[in-house]
Amino acid sequence: MDALKSGADVFFVLMGAIMVLAMHSGFAFLEVGTVRRKNQVNALIKILVDFAISTMAYFFIGYAVAYGVSFFQGAGVLIGATPGSGTAFGASGYDLVKFFFLLTFAAAIPAIISGGIAERARFWPQVAATAVLVALVYPTFEGMVWGSRLGFQDWMAATFGAGFHDFAGSVVVHAMGGWIALGAVVMLGARMGRYRRDGRMNGIPPSNIPFLALGSWVLSVGWFGFNVMSAQSLQGISGLVAMNSLMAMAGGILTALLAGRNDPGFVHNGALAGLVAVCAGSDVMHPIGALVTGGVAGGLFVWGFNQCQAKWKIDDVLGVWPLHGMCGVWGGLACGIFGLEALGGLGGVSLAAQAVGTGIGVVVATVAGFVVYGALKATVGIRLTEDEEYRGADLSMHKIGAYPEEDVAG
Repeated sequence: MDALKSGADVFFVLMGAIMVLAMHSGFAFLEVGTVRRKNQVNALIKILVDFAISTMAYFFIGYAVAYGVSFFQGAGVLIGATPGSGTAFGASGYDLVKFFFLLTFAAAIPAIISGGIAERARFWPQVAATAVLVALVYPTFEGMVWGSRLGFQDWMAATFGAGFHDFAGSVVVHAMGGWIALGAVVMLGARMGRYRRDGRMNGIPPSNIPFLALGSWVLSVGWFGFNVMSAQSLQGISGLVAMNSLMAMAGGILTALLAGRNDPGFVHNGALAGLVAVCAGSDVMHPIGALVTGGVAGGLFVWGFNQCQAKWKIDDVLGVWPLHGMCGVWGGLACGIFGLEALGGLGGVSLAAQAVGTGIGVVVATVAGFVVYGALKATVGIRLTEDEEYRGADLSMHKIGAYPEEDVAG
């Protein structure tokens, strides 16, 4: 029975990891559908290469930073078959699929950033930023919240009567990615031609609505692995997480539909806004609380995107700061509201703890974004030249466009 249980848990977490891995194709196609045709190949390559770099950074450094676990031991130790020094590894390689699962979360950080810096960022400096962020910055906060690093959760519980609750990463993953992206976007500056001299905005429409929609659908489906399988064992799985994810997604779609006046970009991103926001409290909220959480997030994304582009002149191409940064913050706070027993939740959460923990995450991410991208800008440069940006990232960096036959014909 023990062998059956350990094997079932390994398979469960592995399926979760594969579902979240598939979400990275969703990130790619969401970006492909949003950017101009001359930057579509770059979007595809960035997401794939960033995932590979994230794997290396997290395997050799990041996972140890977060959880104090090193994989520099024999394969027999890693699968729990032979005794070894240090941390005991679970039977059947459980800790290996857990690494895979958590890696897909870590790799979401550069995937989120990619959408904000699209169409004008240089390739290799972004690779370097990915390595630093996934090896050091993200796992430091991840270890504080989901591990036992720096005594963070003990301090939160002693101070506020409850730890900082972030079941599936509204703050740890999404707010971190979104607020790091803010620094990157500001350091890069707006795309050429985005704003006129009088400050008015030139429209740059999405290149392909079906690809944008495909990206949103792939992300939405994979999100049920992202959220439900954050239980990390069959024994811990809860249908409440699935129901709450569904309700938040629906709420985000409907409010984005109304606030965005039927705009397909807002509608498809509204689904993602709801899912971002519900991650933190999906295991403790009542479904109606999840619906409200997602609904607020959908409206918040539309408002935030419009403010960024038109009012604040922050040229965040895919709106990753509003989508992941702002909605992630709302999710951290919403967990402390709708997770309360008085509002139908399961309890065990504190709004004060949620506010402080979320605020610390925002500060860490924002500082990291400006420091990492500011240092790269000052040393090697992070932006394409005007000529390269005009030609497009595809031909400038990868020597081929998304439609090679058209390039040859031209």
